[in-house]
Amino acid sequence: MAKTLIIDGQTIEVEDGLTLLQACEQAGVEIPRFCYHERLSIAGNCRMCLVEVVGMPKPQASCALGVNDLPPNRDGTPKQVNTRSPMVQKAREGVMEFLLINHPLDCPICDQGGECDLQDQAMAFGRGGTRYSEAKRAVEEKYLGPLIKTAMNRCIHCTRCVRFMTEVAGVEDLGAISRGEDMEITTYLEKGLVSEMSANVADLCPVGALTHRPSAHNARPWEFRKTESIDVMDALGSAIRVDARGREVMRILPRINDAVNEEWISDKSRHIVDGLRTQRLDRPYLRENGRLRPATWDEALDAIAARFAASSRERVGAIAGDLAGAEEMFALKQLLARGGGASFDCRQDGARIDPALGRAGYLFNSRIEGIDQADAILLIGTNPRLEAAVLNARIRRRWRQGGLKVGVVGAASDLNYAVDRFGDGPAALRDMAAGSHPFAKVLAEAKAPMVIVGSGALTRPDAAAVLGLAARIATTAMGGKNPAWNAFNVLHAAASRVGGLDVGFVPEKGGRDVAGMLSGDMDLVYLLGADEIDTSRLGKAFVVYQGTHGDAGAHRADVILPGAAYTEKSATYVNTEGRAQMTQRAVFPPGEAKEDWAIIRALSAKLGATLPYDTLAGLRAAMYRSVPHLARIDAVVPADGAAMTALASASGTLGSSPFTAPIGDFYMTNPIARASAIMAELSAYKAGRPRAEAAE
Repeated sequence: MAKTLIIDGQTIEVEDGLTLLQACEQAGVEIPRFCYHERLSIAGNCRMCLVEVVGMPKPQASCALGVNDLPPNRDGTPKQVNTRSPMVQKAREGVMEFLLINHPLDCPICDQGGECDLQDQAMAFGRGGTRYSEAKRAVEEKYLGPLIKTAMNRCIHCTRCVRFMTEVAGVEDLGAISRGEDMEITTYLEKGLVSEMSANVADLCPVGALTHRPSAHNARPWEFRKTESIDVMDALGSAIRVDARGREVMRILPRINDAVNEEWISDKSRHIVDGLRTQRLDRPYLRENGRLRPATWDEALDAIAARFAASSRERVGAIAGDLAGAEEMFALKQLLARGGGASFDCRQDGARIDPALGRAGYLFNSRIEGIDQADAILLIGTNPRLEAAVLNARIRRRWRQGGLKVGVVGAASDLNYAVDRFGDGPAALRDMAAGSHPFAKVLAEAKAPMVIVGSGALTRPDAAAVLGLAARIATTAMGGKNPAWNAFNVLHAAASRVGGLDVGFVPEKGGRDVAGMLSGDMDLVYLLGADEIDTSRLGKAFVVYQGTHGDAGAHRADVILPGAAYTEKSATYVNTEGRAQMTQRAVFPPGEAKEDWAIIRALSAKLGATLPYDTLAGLRAAMYRSVPHLARIDAVVPADGAAMTALASASGTLGSSPFTAPIGDFYMTNPIARASAIMAELSAYKAGRPRAEAAE
């Protein structure tokens, strides 16, 4: 039911349940605020959002006043709201004057300068001076962890940080102590915040009380060149903005994408930036007499071409890593296929996914947004807090709203919401598929059930049996209730995985998978950024490593080809729900490094099997002809649900071994992270090892 209001002389209709602040925004009226945030609970602390409601004697806090609380006037006319009257102006000036009583006014040294809500609103709504001359209060600094720098003298007690950590991150360590002018925001036990999403509080802070410690005093916001891109630290595909100065990436911030990450990103996604510039491969290398030496591009490519010519096609293979884009995987597959090769694999963790069964067998079919509707979720072999921290926060938000039951089959872990655990191994899945397990009834009664299968289930020897049972549980839970809803979901941990499966970067008939290529009898193995494999099992194979960092793959390589990181190229990534997205180049690769597709194209010419495109646009045109849905950027093309029948009928012997955690250390999952000193500090801090006090 709509409600009619008159806001600044403009008559509008707004939905019941909205706050007056939201109604004013719908009318196009700017309402200043500090404590209010669209994704957090209402606190009503700052009083900056005061407006005048005609008929009420005092200004009203619009963030905490619902339109339902404004009945029409006695004569039946709509309630009138003024946001620019003298009363409102005087009230806002008074609030701002009070806020600045204890503020240190140290803007020249504050990292929030240029992005500070207090600066902006003091200019727009404050007085030209202050009537107070008393001494300002002083507050002891707090240690909130390696990522958050504090200057608590600037704190205005809006409690955004407290509400975020409690409601979104699920870590109830941050709060307020004392009252009045003695009130302080602190951790109750005087320890740092241990959360995968803690750094979001610095974005939320409307003043300079909380800023980013790793980037303190490095640059000002107006110095940055801003590029919209996509995060590849997990398979969620969070929207990010890459800020660069010169040839260096300086920081990464979240962008709003309600369908994926809302406006949050993980600490790893945000503070990986120092890993982008350390331990980088910036020129080709060639191994001679057991030692790597710098080489020219021609030397490196000629050496690869010579070894290709001398190798048996059955013993030539390629493995794609977790950060590879769809374009380079498509080009590399075409290159090997032209020479008769059939051994290539994008599943470097050994995940047993068969794309021949259809896309529905490896996608998050219910969509990430679907979590908001879910009323029963079964997690199988997954720890979403480590595999996709932002998705886990979305599950937590849905749980806090009530009406959601979460069941877990797998290793014990703290997910920040209540769960029912049904054992470490897959035994309970058999009972659920048969309908005899109590949680099977919960799923059957749910209107929007979800079954989420993670990497811990996909890499087991009995993965086919586990996936088959999960598909049967999901299909039975739906029972034809909603044909548009597919309850079966796969949560990948690698950004490249869905794109690789889409372009068919899996063994063809007679080809070898990752395990086969690690048997030790290959002639040549091409590692496309693959570092998470046991390189000691490559035997005497000639190894070509194309990547960005001097990680495990580069240490074993006979030829190193320096590639571009995700911030240095335009590449297509497909997230876990099947949404094709593109990164954009924010800076150029270092030294002689080149974009990955260009390296493969140059190699094809040396091999005498020149690929039929010279530009990225030409490559994408060929890729789109082969895989049309990749051309639909930022759109989720629903998978054919008929594939669920084949998946559910998969047979195999179900093992009894417990599910293992797919990610051991959240901060050390890829070459960029392992090159980052910040990630190393976070890893040590979370493990409980002594921290080094950051220099102030």
